[in-house]
Amino acid sequence: MGAWHHHGGNVGAARRRFPDAPAPWLDLSTGINPIPWDAARAGPIDWSALPDAQALARLEAEAAQHFSVAAECVCAVPGTEIGLRLLDTLALPAPLRFVAPSYGTYGEIAAAGRPIVADVLEHEAEQGGTLLLARPNNPDGETLAEARLHEIAGRLEAKGGVLVVDEAFADTLEESTVVARLPGRVIALRSFGKFFGLAGLRLGFVIAEATLLAPLRRQLGSWPVNSAALTIGLAAYRDQPWIGATRLRLRRSAARLDVLLRRRGLNPVGECPLFRLVSTPDAGALFERLGGQGILTRPFAYAPHWLRIGLPGNDAGFDRLDRALADG
Repeated sequence: MGAWHHHGGNVGAARRRFPDAPAPWLDLSTGINPIPWDAARAGPIDWSALPDAQALARLEAEAAQHFSVAAECVCAVPGTEIGLRLLDTLALPAPLRFVAPSYGTYGEIAAAGRPIVADVLEHEAEQGGTLLLARPNNPDGETLAEARLHEIAGRLEAKGGVLVVDEAFADTLEESTVVARLPGRVIALRSFGKFFGLAGLRLGFVIAEATLLAPLRRQLGSWPVNSAALTIGLAAYRDQPWIGATRLRLRRSAARLDVLLRRRGLNPVGECPLFRLVSTPDAGALFERLGGQGILTRPFAYAPHWLRIGLPGNDAGFDRLDRALADG
């Protein structure tokens, strides 16, 4: 299952692993909104010219309004994965610690840092340096309580530290970015593709005080994202009716998934409506059984008893997952 241990997706490898599985594949491995915003509504995209600087400014301003911060606090990047890997340009104070388990990328970018568990965040904050965590977390979907987050940021502020919060899944929540709500030096990362269901666009944002962002802007240069991202991102963030309706739909779909999983003897956990985590001794066998039915889920090398299951996008997908689980 190594092809799916680092990231979700990779349906091509699934087709090779399960050549007799029925098509089309139902990819529940990524935690991406299965009903995307209609990119055609953004209008034509000019591929003949370099990305326009004014269009970039408009996108960052619109995203800033969505996040409830000033426009100068938002820097567009080609996906939060790149944003994470460019954090070293911001000269973050040592030592760097990151909450685990979470994204595999954290361990790769924090070679000089170390993993910690969420239970010790307050203690670690008193040591200063940099703390990196995801809210909601991946893969367990845990959302750190607001009061704890405020306490951690306050302790870091007293020690001259920095809090980095990966808000890749936070658009499912009805709240502003933590940069607008917490004391001290706080950096957040927001994904566009997960909530809007357009992961292939590769668009994300790093959010922080303008002085903190200056080295990152210099590193990114004149054209940090492509013309399609500028056009589609701007139009999508302006579509507030879709955003509100989608948050409601995702919550309802997650509740439906909970009922389905419990009915099949699984106990789902998580507060992020885009996915659920289940723990079962036969998670490996369950991954194989679902794969044989053309349903891709997300396994974890460090937790072989875990399986993350994303939202089906329609009734047919829910029915297909239900039947596959029932066959066991």
